[in-house]
Amino acid sequence: MSGGVAGLVAQVERTRAELSQALSDPEAASDRTRYADLNRRYSGLEEAAQLAVRWRDASGRAAEAREMLAEGEDDDFRALLKEAEAEVDVLEPLIRSAMVEPDPNDSRDVIVEIRGGTGGEEAALFARDLLDIYQRYAVERGYKVELLDVSEADAGGVKEATFAVKGDGAFSVFKHEGGVHRVQRVPATESQGRIHTSTATVAVLPEADEVDVTIDQNDLKIDVYRSSGPGGQSVNTTDSAVRITHLPTGVVVSMQDEKSQLQNKERALRVLRARLLEKAQAEQQAALRTTRQAHVGSGDRSEKVRTYNYPQNRVTDHRIGVTIPLKEQVLQGHLQAITDALQGEERRLLLEQQEADLAAASND
Repeated sequence: MSGGVAGLVAQVERTRAELSQALSDPEAASDRTRYADLNRRYSGLEEAAQLAVRWRDASGRAAEAREMLAEGEDDDFRALLKEAEAEVDVLEPLIRSAMVEPDPNDSRDVIVEIRGGTGGEEAALFARDLLDIYQRYAVERGYKVELLDVSEADAGGVKEATFAVKGDGAFSVFKHEGGVHRVQRVPATESQGRIHTSTATVAVLPEADEVDVTIDQNDLKIDVYRSSGPGGQSVNTTDSAVRITHLPTGVVVSMQDEKSQLQNKERALRVLRARLLEKAQAEQQAALRTTRQAHVGSGDRSEKVRTYNYPQNRVTDHRIGVTIPLKEQVLQGHLQAITDALQGEERRLLLEQQEADLAAASND
C-alpha cells in the first residue's frame, strides 16, 4: 500500500477536523466572508473524506487478511486480501484526484472584458468576433449571458465590451481565456491581399458578491456624463453614463450602455467588485508563486495565449499546443475542446504540485 496515499488520507482527515472546528467557532460565524470560505472548503473535501473512509476500511481488511495468512494458507483469506487490495488500488488515484483543492472561484459567475489591442480598426473587428464567439459558447454550455457595456467602433467593431456569464461553473469554463488573443487575416480594406496581425486583450474576473468585497462609499468618486456613440437620442441627451473611481486602488470603471443612470451605476459597481476581488486574489497568488508554480499561464493581459489564423483556418492555444479548426468550430462558439484541454492541464499541474508538497512534507 502506498505510503503517499496514507499521508493524503491523514491530511484529508486532519484538514476536515480543523475546518469543522473552525466552523463551530462563534467568531467565524460573525465574519460572513471567512465563514463562507471555510464552508466552501469543508464542502469541497466531502468526496475526498468519503473516499478516505473507504480506503481506511479496505486497507484494514487487507491488513487483517495478511495477518491471518501469516498464520497459515487459507483460500478464503487469500480471496479477501485480493479483493481488498484491488479496492485500495482503485481508490488511490481517486483520492489523489479528489484531494486537488479546486479553485474556490470555479463555481462563480464570471465577468469578461474584451478590448481591441494593436491593429486599429481590424483589432476592433476582432474584438467583436471574440464577443460573438464567447456569447455563442456560453449559450452552448447552457449559461445565461448579460451584456453589461459595449463601446462601439467604426465599421462594426468594438473598442471594448463587458459581459457577464451566469451559471454554475461559469468561471471554471472561461477563466483560461484571459490574456492576449492574436488574429492573422487579410482585412477587407487590404487591396494587396497582405495578411495583417492584430490583437485583442481579454480579462476574466470571478463575479464578487457584496459579502466577498465590501466597498466603503466614502472610497468612491462617482462622475456622471452624457453617453457617446450609438444608442439613440435618449442616450445622448441625458447624463446617464457613470464613471466610478475607487480612490484607494485607483481602479476606474465606466458604464454607459443603459439609459438609466442608476442601472449604469449598479453595473459599474458589479464590475468594480469583480476587479477588486481579482486584484486581491492576484496579489495572494503572486506571493504563493515563489514556491508554487502550478498554473496554466497567468491569465495576465500581456500574455499571448492564442492565435486565430484565417488563411490556414486554424486556432492554436500556445499554452497547451492544441489546434482546432477556426471556421467550423471556433467561429461557431465551439470552444470545448480547448477548454477541456486547459482544464486537464490545470489538474495535471495541481496533481504534480500536490505530490511535490507531500514529498517535501514527508522529508521535513
